[in-house]
Amino acid sequence: DLRVDGRGCEDYRCAEVETDVVSNTSGSARVKLGHTDILVGVKAEMGTPKLEKPDEGYLEFFVDCSANATPEFEGRGGEELGTEIANTLYRVFSSENSVDLKSLCINPREHCWVLYVDVLLLECGGNLFDAISIAVKAALFNTRIPKVRVLEDEEGSKEIELSDDPYDCIRLNVDDVPCIVTLSKIGYRHVVDATLQEEACSLASLLISVTGKGALTSMKKVGKGSLDPESIFEMMETGKRVGKSLHVALQKILDEEESLGTSRQKVGFLG
Repeated sequence: DLRVDGRGCEDYRCAEVETDVVSNTSGSARVKLGHTDILVGVKAEMGTPKLEKPDEGYLEFFVDCSANATPEFEGRGGEELGTEIANTLYRVFSSENSVDLKSLCINPREHCWVLYVDVLLLECGGNLFDAISIAVKAALFNTRIPKVRVLEDEEGSKEIELSDDPYDCIRLNVDDVPCIVTLSKIGYRHVVDATLQEEACSLASLLISVTGKGALTSMKKVGKGSLDPESIFEMMETGKRVGKSLHVALQKILDEEESLGTSRQKVGFLG
């Protein structure tokens, strides 16, 4: 139970989380996990609800892999990974309870809030999916959506009025937003939060999304190798255990940062 950098098999590297780092977004977060550096911005814009869900808003994901993050992203390499990550995020957030989408509805069938979640990979140092899911959860926690009033005149035409008060806003409940835990199989053991070197040694990984209560919402196998059923069950149990403690630690730091209010000293990019 000892890895090259001194961690045990179920230990994460030290993660740095900072929210509210981009001024012109509704919510943002930056996460550094080892050498992996992720920036997420959430922009709330008004749109029309989807036909199949007329009383709900929705999330759109876009992932951009900076060519400076790793040599593999030069040319078209980053695009394929970006699409794969975006598809994984859609799957993770497709479960009914992750975000209360009904709270994003303004007028059924007519107006709703659409949350555009932009993920930028600044540096790639292993374990991308976990770092991205932490950053997305932190950015959604930081998101503030302006309150809206719908005014109807005598002719029945509706007008939408946005609140001017920056503190008069809707906050998202992120209690059930899952985080991804990636378990990389190396030999007969599996490790969480693999570094680039460990990822190079691993033939197969299991991505599982876990809520704060330890519920498993989705699962995906990555890599060319195979996993036998017994080790899959073992990895799922590890993932649930690690995922729960990850949520607790993240929520604690988000609440601490929130309690500082305007007196918080922002580190930002040049810190």
